[in-house]
Amino acid sequence: MAQFNLAEYETVAERIARFYKDRPDGRLITRNITTSQDRQISTWVVQAYVYFSAEDQEKNLAKATGLAFEIDGAGMANKTSALENAETSAIGRALANAGYSGDKRATREEMSKVKRDVTPARNWQAALDNINDIEGLRSLYLEAKQGKASTAILEAIKGKADGITGVTANS
Repeated sequence: MAQFNLAEYETVAERIARFYKDRPDGRLITRNITTSQDRQISTWVVQAYVYFSAEDQEKNLAKATGLAFEIDGAGMANKTSALENAETSAIGRALANAGYSGDKRATREEMSKVKRDVTPARNWQAALDNINDIEGLRSLYLEAKQGKASTAILEAIKGKADGITGVTANS
């Protein structure tokens, strides 16, 4: 794994503070652009917009944008705050796109995930809870099987599908 020093990376909070110091009339606006399909796979998607002034915002002239997503339950904070983490990440990326990245484009938060070698784990139960159609359940079952989900999750997916179709796998 590549070696790097986290202290060399800015936090999103530091970028935000620098932005408002430089542009006291600036605006950072976020929008939750998560679709129902995103929620079916336990994902949140946020877009952030950087406006250098209130006038830019009034005229809808964003100077930069940034996108980010997070998965429910992937990592400690995402068990309760995946949407909020996506928002923070989107702001950090939008500020980088607006020239507020310092020497490093990535933020400390992004690099700390790399340092911990965090690979988002799929929250199968959350995905199951958000799917209510047979096609979605079939797709989830195949994905879960390929992803080596537990037998309990595979059985829960089958059970929910049986409830929708009225046919059991053992019939």
